[in-house]
Amino acid sequence: MQVEVVPVLDDNYAYLLVDPATRKAAAVDPVEPGKVVDAAKAHNVDIVCVLTTHSHWDHAGGNAEMKKLIPGVRIYGGKNDNAEAVDEEVDDSSSIPLGDSVVRVLSTPCHTPGHVCYVAGHGDSTVVFTGDTLFVSGCGNFNSGTPEQMYHALIEKIGKLPPQTKVYVGHEYTVKNLQFAIVAEPENEAVKQKLEWAKKMREEGKPTVPSSVADELAANPFMRVHDPALAAYTGLQNVVDILAEVRRRKTEFGRGAKCVCCVVC
Repeated sequence: MQVEVVPVLDDNYAYLLVDPATRKAAAVDPVEPGKVVDAAKAHNVDIVCVLTTHSHWDHAGGNAEMKKLIPGVRIYGGKNDNAEAVDEEVDDSSSIPLGDSVVRVLSTPCHTPGHVCYVAGHGDSTVVFTGDTLFVSGCGNFNSGTPEQMYHALIEKIGKLPPQTKVYVGHEYTVKNLQFAIVAEPENEAVKQKLEWAKKMREEGKPTVPSSVADELAANPFMRVHDPALAAYTGLQNVVDILAEVRRRKTEFGRGAKCVCCVVC
């Protein structure tokens, strides 16, 4: 599968997911429709559907305009998430046609009641769009759910995808996430190396996506709650409790930071 990254707003990412055989594309979270449509023209692809990860305005806020710009475009969103202008709500049982390909759905409620992730491709070409559930070396707040739900989403769903799966996240939060991760695991060489790489990428004006499932299992404290280092950091043993405490400490670590949407930091 081909993926084109479209930076939008201050630190969001929209994407074009392209079926290479047919040049049909899905627009993922196209909050700035004009930019996404222009990108589709530049890459000579036809947008046939919109994949909405969740209902927050900085992800779903462009859906209505997409319908105006592309008559007949079909908009998907998570079941019970009530995202703007959605034609069909989807969950784990759903599959979405895209040219000769099929997009699979992972229900990942917690950040919002019906947050979903989208998976496409197979083997080495597998990609996942994680919205505000999983960030590079971070995760979203538990606004509408529980630590158990986030554990299920991160560890038992995304974490079970093939290790080489490319991960496309909803925001460019990588440097600040890794600055926290190195506090949580000061001896983790993968975190140290990734932080230096991420700083260099951002200094050059480049995105830090995609990541991979393997990279997240190595350098994301929220996906490493089974590692003894995180038990030592939190003083806890239960993995769900560790996840909740790491999320609490990350919130405290980042308090006062200015973001597009305070509920996703």
